Amino acid sequence: MKRVVVGMSGGVDSSVAAYLLQKQGYEVIGMFMKNWHDDSVTISKECPWLEDSNDAMIVAQNLGIPFQAIDLSKEYKERIVDYMFDEYSKGRTPNPDVLCNREIKFDIFLKAAMRLKADYIATGHYCRKGEEVINGETRYKLLAGVDGNKDQSYFLCQLTQEQLSKALFPIGELTKPQVREIAKEMNLVTADKKDSQGLCFIGKVRLPEFLQQQLKPKKGKVIEVPADSPIYKEKALVTDSTQPSLTEITDGFTYKESDGKVVGEHSGAHYFTIGQRKGLNIGGTPEPLFIIETDTENNIIYTGQGENHPGLYRNGLFITNEDIHWIRPDLELEVGESKEFDLRIRYRQPLEKATLYKEPNGIYVVFNQPQKAVAPGQFATWYNGEELIGSGVIN
Repeated sequence: MKRVVVGMSGGVDSSVAAYLLQKQGYEVIGMFMKNWHDDSVTISKECPWLEDSNDAMIVAQNLGIPFQAIDLSKEYKERIVDYMFDEYSKGRTPNPDVLCNREIKFDIFLKAAMRLKADYIATGHYCRKGEEVINGETRYKLLAGVDGNKDQSYFLCQLTQEQLSKALFPIGELTKPQVREIAKEMNLVTADKKDSQGLCFIGKVRLPEFLQQQLKPKKGKVIEVPADSPIYKEKALVTDSTQPSLTEITDGFTYKESDGKVVGEHSGAHYFTIGQRKGLNIGGTPEPLFIIETDTENNIIYTGQGENHPGLYRNGLFITNEDIHWIRPDLELEVGESKEFDLRIRYRQPLEKATLYKEPNGIYVVFNQPQKAVAPGQFATWYNGEELIGSGVIN
């Protein structure tokens, strides 16, 4: 009998994952990961870890499977929280959930499971795993979940072939309503529990308070750049020319104070991200202000009015060599090669067509249609049909 350790978060998805594996004949062990101790910055009623741990334990008792908790808070702080602080301090927007999967669930947790002589680990992610033998070698595929509203393959975009070989995703073939129905039929305590929000295994946090633990408030200017600014006309002239370079196409806009007027004050450029609307607390404009750039070096936030402001859109993006990751290394582009993929630059964003160009210094991604709120630090992911092929951190 194959042994599998299920990462039980205290939610309905991982609860049903454990049940389904048990039903399929696996020897199932439940394990809860405690990744956070500081409740001062969590909106505790949204996702208290103690309640989650108890719910996971009750489900394990209900199913009659062994259960244990593992404290990974030290590793989580070192690998995820410190990284977040560092990225925000540079004016970038990290995705801790992607990192949590790469660094915690499919690394430290996986190793802990292997010490229990497990054959696999399983999670409650809405995604699927496929296999294909190519030239005598098994290639593992990360496939989108059947439920298009819940597909979570994006969050697993940094997994390796080795990690995928040890992973099971039991609910990937199901929709969320089907998962809840199974939980109700089994009288699981998590059947009607709300989905958790916020940081992976921490819960919903007040991000400004969270960041203020290390990134201190610092007053600065909010500048509004008009939609008819010459900076956008200059860029348009470049991209409409006969042969614009990949750098010219994928570069964002570089702003200076003289490009607009001061319309308010903020408490720290490192607390904000491109595309953000809430939190500025500046009114009196015909259309809402959106953040189009954060300059953490000079502590300035640049904004534009309305969702269609040209500063919100980019024609492409760049990923450095060190930030490129191929889930399928056998499909990696060689220097000089290009290929069209379906691209996603944030979770739940509809897939968009884009062409990847591999150059000596990295990958240039050129969108078929300009994309909104391309934030450095986030992960771009590229798919071939249902399969997630690779990913990279936006520069």
